[in-house]
Amino acid sequence: MADLVYPPVIVVIKTLWKYLGLKFDFQGDENIPRKGGAILAINHVGYFDFAITGTAALPAGRYVRFMAKKEIFANKIAGPLMRGMHHINVDRENGAASVVAALRALKSGEIIGIFPEGTISTSFEIKGLKSGAVRLAMGAGVPVIPTIIWGSQRVWSKGLPRNLKRQHIPVSVVFGEPITYQRSDDLEVAESELRQTLLTILHQVQDKYPDSHVGKRWAPTRLGGTAPAPLN
Repeated sequence: MADLVYPPVIVVIKTLWKYLGLKFDFQGDENIPRKGGAILAINHVGYFDFAITGTAALPAGRYVRFMAKKEIFANKIAGPLMRGMHHINVDRENGAASVVAALRALKSGEIIGIFPEGTISTSFEIKGLKSGAVRLAMGAGVPVIPTIIWGSQRVWSKGLPRNLKRQHIPVSVVFGEPITYQRSDDLEVAESELRQTLLTILHQVQDKYPDSHVGKRWAPTRLGGTAPAPLN
């Protein structure tokens, strides 16, 4: 498919990152296939997770097509950009069309980005996962790349004030090793294993994070932060 919108948007996004002075640490792009379909299953901690994860995937030479809620597509400014970048509109009340669109994209060799928690985790822990990522992987016969982002919540997240000052905030993205599924695999077991993999990578990223989590509103209570306790 023609990508006339994605390249100029990338230029704008990279300019924003430069303005904010974010200190990126991207790892594991070798786990993203250079061709063929795959799913990035990403934890969700901030509003910039889409753009940052998409930026982290660029060294692999891939554009990520994100599944995003229909309200974003309804926005007068964001909507045309989302459609121009071939992201996938998700109507949570009638998700059949988005599933069909995602399967078609995967089978045509696209990388799809999914936030399997469904919404931003205000506790900054990994919530229970919805089954979409695993179901799509099984249906399309493509691998899932467990993906962790950390630090983006310090810039802009639910329940926190926007912090758009130049503060050189560290932001990490790690792409884990691909996971493949068979149609015969137990769905609940597969989802549980994916969540455990995400948790393992998240804890590794947090252990290496250069700034202290203690007493910080953007950090989970498990690390001494003051974010709300997990709901599940």
